[in-house]
Amino acid sequence: MRKQIQNGFTLIELMIVIAIIGILAAIAIPAYQNYTIRAQVSEGITLADGVKVAMADYFSQYGTWPGNIGAGAGNLGYTDLVSGQYVASVTVNGPNVIATYTGAQPTNKAIWGNILSMTAGLSLNNDISWVCGNATTPPGVTLAAGAANTTNVANQYMPRNCQP
Repeated sequence: MRKQIQNGFTLIELMIVIAIIGILAAIAIPAYQNYTIRAQVSEGITLADGVKVAMADYFSQYGTWPGNIGAGAGNLGYTDLVSGQYVASVTVNGPNVIATYTGAQPTNKAIWGNILSMTAGLSLNNDISWVCGNATTPPGVTLAAGAANTTNVANQYMPRNCQP
């Protein structure tokens, strides 16, 4: 009697491998989508950083926040629209820096036209502190007059420092 050696895989073994790959893909794809949306939201924070520095300089010179200067941010030294691949504009309204996301590709539809606001506040030492999105105001920080949180980006898509 000859012992026959198996060459290759059986159909059941291949089906088990395909089922495992399907389960892993079903778990990984939504997690990856949230990750990519969060990266797109982060672009708004990055673009707003330059505007926040200009606003801090304005506040240190004049002792007040700039008014509603819109997308051009002319009196902060910006001569053109502050925008990016996923961000349509970064605007200033008093102590608020507002990043508005585009409503077109390549921006994910989950954040089309959404807003992420960063609001200025002052500590007890008059140091400027920024509150991002729906984050809670740090202890000892008083939000500036006219501060308004207009964020409508879902918390799951915001970076951790912007979540409540």
